[in-house]
Amino acid sequence: MTKIVFAWFWILISLGVFSSARGQSKPEIFRDSKFSLEERVDDLVSRLTLEEKVLQMQNDAPAIPRFGIPAYNWWNECLHGVARNGIATVFPQAIGMAATWSPDLIFKEADVISTEARAKYNAIRSTGQSGIYQGLTFWSPNINIFRDPRWGRGQETYGEDPFLTSRIGVAFVKGLQGNDPRYLKVVSTVKHFAVHSGPEPARHKFDAWCSEQDLYETYLPAFEALIREGKAYSVMGAYNRLYNTPCCASDLLLDEILRKKWGFRGYVVSDCGAIWDIYNGHGLVPGAEKASVLGVNAGTDLTCGDEYTSLIDAVKDGWISESVIDRSVKRLFTARFRLGMFDPDYKVPFAGISPSENDKEESRQLARKVAQQSIVLLKNENGTLPLSRKINSIAVIGPYADKLSVLLGNYHGDPSRPVTFLQGIKNKAGKRTVVKYSMGVPAMEEIDYKKEVIDWMPVQEEKEALALASASDVVIFAGGISPSLEGEEMNVELHGFSGGDRTILDIPNNQTELLKKLQKTGKPVILVLTGGGALSFTWAKDNLPAIVDAWYPGEEGGNALADVIFGDYNPAGRLPVTFYKSASDLPAFEDYSMKGRTYRYFSGEPLFPFGFGLSYTTFSYLSVNLERKSVAAADTVTISIKLKNSGEYDGDEVIQVYVRKPAAGILQPIKSLVAFQRTGLKKGEERTVSIPLVINGFRQWDGVKGDYSVVPGVYDILVGASSADIRLQTKLEIDSK
Repeated sequence: MTKIVFAWFWILISLGVFSSARGQSKPEIFRDSKFSLEERVDDLVSRLTLEEKVLQMQNDAPAIPRFGIPAYNWWNECLHGVARNGIATVFPQAIGMAATWSPDLIFKEADVISTEARAKYNAIRSTGQSGIYQGLTFWSPNINIFRDPRWGRGQETYGEDPFLTSRIGVAFVKGLQGNDPRYLKVVSTVKHFAVHSGPEPARHKFDAWCSEQDLYETYLPAFEALIREGKAYSVMGAYNRLYNTPCCASDLLLDEILRKKWGFRGYVVSDCGAIWDIYNGHGLVPGAEKASVLGVNAGTDLTCGDEYTSLIDAVKDGWISESVIDRSVKRLFTARFRLGMFDPDYKVPFAGISPSENDKEESRQLARKVAQQSIVLLKNENGTLPLSRKINSIAVIGPYADKLSVLLGNYHGDPSRPVTFLQGIKNKAGKRTVVKYSMGVPAMEEIDYKKEVIDWMPVQEEKEALALASASDVVIFAGGISPSLEGEEMNVELHGFSGGDRTILDIPNNQTELLKKLQKTGKPVILVLTGGGALSFTWAKDNLPAIVDAWYPGEEGGNALADVIFGDYNPAGRLPVTFYKSASDLPAFEDYSMKGRTYRYFSGEPLFPFGFGLSYTTFSYLSVNLERKSVAAADTVTISIKLKNSGEYDGDEVIQVYVRKPAAGILQPIKSLVAFQRTGLKKGEERTVSIPLVINGFRQWDGVKGDYSVVPGVYDILVGASSADIRLQTKLEIDSK
């Protein structure tokens, strides 16, 4: 009889009858930092009910009062500064960050961003708040390839090249997450995985198709670098389908590639509403339950939305096992443990960062430095720039000369003291030079949304601008486009713009027409362009003496521009994208094949090539030398370039190294960037600059093997000042060992 009772006792325990009693007596290992991270997470998750676990799998995760676990909202943004959470340092938009071609500088920027993020988090957590944009898990950076200049969100990326995107992106992730071996400063979420770059209006239902070669040689390399080298702890799945499978439910992307090939150990979050899209936008399953099961089974651990609440019934209905739910919840809590949320402050090195670290003067100066280095001088005829300090009067004209929006781009914070272009020029000009301003023509967005201006502003403002130009020594015209016209899924339908994207590349026609009239005054006209990508301005290129691209340059954009205009800073930004003459030079926007796109595959004549940018000085490329002429695929070889600043100004040069691969049986890029280095030289200085060439970076996709390989043969190594300005050339043989 005793044996029978004893047997029933263990049966009842196994069925969970005494689980609450066991839970009360079992030591709470998850609170004790002496145990391993895995043990602590396993212990915590083992104590949660199915309902508690499922509710943790949405971005707005509720508190678990019985364990004293506070609510947490996973959604936060820091694309180019802590965003949407009050005052913060606003750096140049991401495309401008890429135009610096300076990973070291972007690392410093990201370190400041994460410091400000911790300062804000530390300030509010004692209040019990857990709102959106207040946490430590940041959905940045956006490393999609800017394959087509019509994409409105291209401004958020690091441009069209996989290698440049990788180098800037790795630096940004490392700066955000910090280098502590135990704790993350913040979590960096790389997005949008994968093959995602418009059109914006179709993103919730679009099915992207590309060749295996394009997938593995263009769309995936930056993600791989940021996961393997940068150690990014989170990935965001894209809205669209890839090969007819939603990216947030793709075994190929989330399991086979991300976890098995790349060894990713973090968590995956959906883009907002992307699980909803599986059954609504894509229409692949009847409702939230089936869509959620597809997402979680594939590896999307967290939804931005509330679709995953349906998983409670899905488990009960047998569509998904609770062990799969546990897998995702463990990944999520592992991130929170690594952020130090379950440990005392004295153990977490970032818990002591105070609110005073936010919006510091040093950070403002760094923002100015990044803006300076991002500005690209596109044309400078007859030494129009820099302007002389003896100039008497300047006419500042244009719809974006005094607009805050063109400093900020999208996904931005609130700068405490933003400096517009007009204010920056006034600051620099001082009392001796008279600076006057006229809008000249309205911004495109104002013509549409304020229809009353059509009748009077073009005539009145234009007359004023022309009179001002005639009475001044020089004209600075601030034009281009703005974040009110391009961006994420916008309700904008104007000539040249649709749903956040562009349909043409030309700057607005009213700007070009006014520029023509300003030029006829006989005064030199300096065109300053704003925008998040490539623009077309053929007339201006042919007829104006000086053109500067300022992108969306951040809170110190006005001062940085003035530094360049007046010669206090010698510009050295380089284009991270190709500028085309017309959208008609490109394949259809919806076509995800890389053929005919970017400098790697575009065989036409661009308006300005990838990597282009002028300086106030000149650089002579004297010689190139490889330490070895024959290498194996696993090697790294040093390339040395002798460079001389042969002009009249101190300045930076961006040395660019491209490779042209041996002919093969598949479509090959015309050339591909494999190394670069931004380096400063005093006027007259001569220096040998050594740059490592990682031979594995020459790899290409082998569809037969289903893997990368470096093809043996002789490669052309091309060294120059842009993708189209090759100054030196040598050869390198890669053997088959």
